[in-house]
Amino acid sequence: MNAIVIDDSSAMRRILRRLLEGLGFDVIEAEHGQQGLERLSQHPRPDIVLVDWNMPVMDGLSFVKAVRANPEYQDLKLMMVTTETEPQRMAKALMSGVDEFVMKPFTGEILMDKLRLLGVTTTA
Repeated sequence: MNAIVIDDSSAMRRILRRLLEGLGFDVIEAEHGQQGLERLSQHPRPDIVLVDWNMPVMDGLSFVKAVRANPEYQDLKLMMVTTETEPQRMAKALMSGVDEFVMKPFTGEILMDKLRLLGVTTTA
């Protein structure tokens, strides 16, 4: 199983990497949405992409819109991992193509539950 983690915080990328690797994922990291798009095109198709909302260069919402504009990625599972909890912003992200949300701070159990909801099975 493959995952891409996109977050400008190296600490958050490290946390998500450890959790995902513990679930049997191979993880690729990116520091912002533009780099995430590059990673997406350079590596095997991921089973899940976890993306932060607030990042420099390209934010998470712009990343989601760019991914959904590409027919090749219409069914790619996208999870927003964010501190954004405002209902209007969450609705905007969902309408743009986000499949699920994880609110920071979170636990490994919450992340596992969200992966199950998306039908992303793991070896754990």
